[in-house]
Amino acid sequence: MRTQRGLMFWVFWLAACLVLAFITLPLLALVLHPSLGQLREAAMHVGVRDAFLVSLEGAALSTALSMLFGVPLAYLLARQQFRGKTAIETIVDLPLTVPHTIAGIALLLVFSRHGWLGPAAAHLGLSFWGTFAGVVLAMAYVGLPYAVNAARVGFEAVDPRLEKAARSLGAGPWATFTGVSLPLAWRGVMTGLTLCFARAIGEFAAVVLLAYYPMSAPVKIYELFLQAGLNQSVAASVLFLTIVLGLFCALRLLAYGRRVERVAQA
Repeated sequence: MRTQRGLMFWVFWLAACLVLAFITLPLLALVLHPSLGQLREAAMHVGVRDAFLVSLEGAALSTALSMLFGVPLAYLLARQQFRGKTAIETIVDLPLTVPHTIAGIALLLVFSRHGWLGPAAAHLGLSFWGTFAGVVLAMAYVGLPYAVNAARVGFEAVDPRLEKAARSLGAGPWATFTGVSLPLAWRGVMTGLTLCFARAIGEFAAVVLLAYYPMSAPVKIYELFLQAGLNQSVAASVLFLTIVLGLFCALRLLAYGRRVERVAQA
């Protein structure tokens, strides 16, 4: 029995190593490909820097919008049972299943100049075709499910008796949510926002179809690949990957730091 158990773990470790190699080898090849001169040239390229800023600002704003609207929905799904809840959960997950090219076309039909909501938005001074607002909208569409689903799991892990105790001590609904529910579910919320940010900053298809301009980093890198070849696009990709990984690690550390702080207080 012990021999069979040991063999099973060796097989599992072999599978794990294959998965890790499959993930890391392409990235390692990417990072080692450009020279320092190519990286410097890409960093000095004004269009590349502008595209990086568009992606960073767009992803940050779309993530903030996802938090503003997605966290309340996540709390409702975690705490209330109602007719049609399964349908709502399915709708939330739709952007995960719909190919992003199709998502971009669907957004175009709704938010373009002649779309369902385009003319009404134009009266309010909003335009999504070829604007930064369109970039943010496309990013939010593909990233929102991650924020909602992870936050919902975080709220479900909070014992409802703690909320009832806070209410029995005189705390109102808002005070209970901000003082008890949200802090205890913070890790799940931060995980969702991290995934939302990561998905938004790398979005290509929906952004191209709805906005295209101003160019985000993925769009600019693809344009460099078409116009200048592999070397310049690889150098820009490495720079962008470095920035994204740094931000991703910072967000993960923030979530982990809050968790350690709560454990210490407990």
